[in-house]
Amino acid sequence: MLLAGKTALVTGASKGIGKAIAEMFASHGANVAFTYLSSVEKGQALEEELKKYNTKIKGYRSDASDFAAAEKLSNDVLADFGAIDILVNNAGITKDGLLMRMNEEQWDEVLKVNLKSVFNLTKAVTKIMMKARKGSVVNMSSVVGVKGNAGQANYAASKAGIIGFSKSVALELGSRNVRCNVIAPGFIETEMTEVLDQKVVEEWRNGIPMKRGGTVQDVANATLFLASDMSAYVTGEVINVNGGMYT
Repeated sequence: MLLAGKTALVTGASKGIGKAIAEMFASHGANVAFTYLSSVEKGQALEEELKKYNTKIKGYRSDASDFAAAEKLSNDVLADFGAIDILVNNAGITKDGLLMRMNEEQWDEVLKVNLKSVFNLTKAVTKIMMKARKGSVVNMSSVVGVKGNAGQANYAASKAGIIGFSKSVALELGSRNVRCNVIAPGFIETEMTEVLDQKVVEEWRNGIPMKRGGTVQDVANATLFLASDMSAYVTGEVINVNGGMYT
């Protein structure tokens, strides 16, 4: 029970990686607040599902990319749970396209949801953590943010921005015992990848040194480490969970 007695806030947790993280945290004794936006039914179902772990669980419908909404969310979670020890910024979207064809809306929306949301919630929650003189922020980047990817200039920029932002936060808040780290997943197999052409998926797998896509549990395990006291002297780091897919 690595997180017994701690309260975690996980954004974008109705499915995929976020859902796996919320479940992993609850199974390790954490009280879990989580957000969803469009996937209302899935968010409500997750709230019921996680109650089996006998910790406090509550889902919030909230838009992390809205500054005022993020501030309200942090205040609501603090009022409901009494503390916020862990923040996982996981919410994100893609609007892919080659740069020559990418329009302003595709750029702005991805930067807003993926990067501005991280600023919004980190700013809101770290005020609470600084006062408590403890806390762990885990921000979800991507292998695309580390090495780029054709057709994803907006997504790559947002995920690379998360890395620079997180390293800066780590430097600013380390003296208050507030840590900030990044996870950069590679090709993770979720319900989104199930609808892809299996020949394409197999090509991707073959291009990975470990010859498989990652699982959401692989990412959740790394997140658990960074959220827990096992990583008490780790801050400003990027953990690549990508099976060796660096170049």
